[in-house]
Amino acid sequence: MGTGLDQRTSDELAGIVDLFGGLTRTELERALSEVAFRADGQSVDEDAAAGAIEASLDAFALVRYELRGNGHATDGGTESGDGDALFVPGPTAFPRTPEHAEDLPHILDVSPRDPDQDAVGEAARDRFLADVETVLEGEGGRGDGSENVDGSDDGTENVDETAIENLIDLSYDLEAWAPLDLTAERTRLVEALEDA
Repeated sequence: MGTGLDQRTSDELAGIVDLFGGLTRTELERALSEVAFRADGQSVDEDAAAGAIEASLDAFALVRYELRGNGHATDGGTESGDGDALFVPGPTAFPRTPEHAEDLPHILDVSPRDPDQDAVGEAARDRFLADVETVLEGEGGRGDGSENVDGSDDGTENVDETAIENLIDLSYDLEAWAPLDLTAERTRLVEALEDA
């Protein structure tokens, strides 16, 4: 696995997780270490692995499914204190098992898991809604560091049109992946894009 995150890396992370149905952060990091060692006898770059996991979460290639004592799940964000939270393949991933990972189920002492798909979908929905609010509130600017060059105050100086378009596309991916209805959120995004 390369140190730089690309779609292949995200798909490979999802593929490793998919071998088990879901893995905790600790289990996923151990799996990455095993794959790196089996590939070339080297240890995995922990910072690169953590960065790849976080970037995959941000891109919805992985979804963080936080188990609660009552068996329900909520999205707990991307904090590293994951406890019993599981990572599962997300709607943007095309899970593929990386080379040297096929024996992981025999190496890791992890039983196969079958997460509640409704609850996993709700966790992804919560993350999506948070991203929608962030983009519509204009946090983070346009995403390219630019501002309105004419200095006008037209209410769009902080609108990230690319982020809005990406979220619209993601809403369809989420609905195809889980039993969700994101019509209301998609309408808000389309209206914001039209007003930009």
